[in-house]
Amino acid sequence: MGVADKEPLISVIIPIVNYNSDRSIKAIESVLQQQDCHFEVIVVDDGSSNQIREVIKQYGNSVQYTIQNNQGIAEARNLGIAQAKGDLIVFLDANHYFLPEKLATHSAIFKENPDIGIVHSGWQRVNSQNNKTVDVCPWKDVSELDLAGWLRWKPVFLSAMMFRREWLEYLSGFDPFFAPADDTDLILRMALKGCKTTWLEKITVGYHQEDNIKQQSLLKGRSLSLVINRFFAQPDLPSKIKLMEYSVLYSTNVWIAWDLYQTKDFQEMIYYLKQSCQYTPFSPVETTINWIESFTTFSKNWAVEFDVMELTDSQEWQDLAMWIIKEYPLQTCSI
Repeated sequence: MGVADKEPLISVIIPIVNYNSDRSIKAIESVLQQQDCHFEVIVVDDGSSNQIREVIKQYGNSVQYTIQNNQGIAEARNLGIAQAKGDLIVFLDANHYFLPEKLATHSAIFKENPDIGIVHSGWQRVNSQNNKTVDVCPWKDVSELDLAGWLRWKPVFLSAMMFRREWLEYLSGFDPFFAPADDTDLILRMALKGCKTTWLEKITVGYHQEDNIKQQSLLKGRSLSLVINRFFAQPDLPSKIKLMEYSVLYSTNVWIAWDLYQTKDFQEMIYYLKQSCQYTPFSPVETTINWIESFTTFSKNWAVEFDVMELTDSQEWQDLAMWIIKEYPLQTCSI
């Protein structure tokens, strides 16, 4: 692998939950093509078909393969951590792939900064024709990834990150109760405990948008809501963080609503917009305007179409507008 003995071992953990042979192969090969670093590849198969075993065989000893029986992605990642030998850990979902120099550039930052627990970077989205649709450069919005930054922006994308192993072990890995938002839960727990994160201002990962996006959005929204509510239910949070509670809960519910709008799940979208009314600092009219402005911003950042007239002309939106005016006629929705 063109590796110097002094290079730290990097353990790349690839959980395979929903099996897709072409994308799994692309993920694995994107790791094996990494240069100027020392790594191991651990594939954890969460009870997919027997076909994956035949795919993995072609890599011989280059890939460590383990099977678990349908316990979910969080437990698959935890099993990978338990088997890993490296001091640095990277997670790569099977529908993602590393760009060249991903591992070497991340590990170099760890070598220079022994107090850093996470190195984060950017990513790109690819459509079904394998054409790039957008580069996501989250450092442009959040320059400092402290606890406040994670809460406000939540730029969590595991495949674009690298972890110091000791931090993952200290926090006991991923909590399967919060899947698929178990990654956000872990990052918030790490940040609360003082784990430092720094940016590598570079696109290092690509990913394919999944076909079952509607189901994913609904599950992701519900679990993310649980994560954020549980976080603020903790006692003895720093006063600065506690003061962020309403603004974070408001923005989280609006973001979940936008994500559901992308799948045309208007019923669930309306539910989360109503939830946001418990926390908004705006008047009823200002709140509806802010929803539209937020949807516009999110759509622009993700390079997706947003037809504001389609939204505001819908019966669901009209009913929601009447509801908010009736529910909060002369006041803001919250303090």
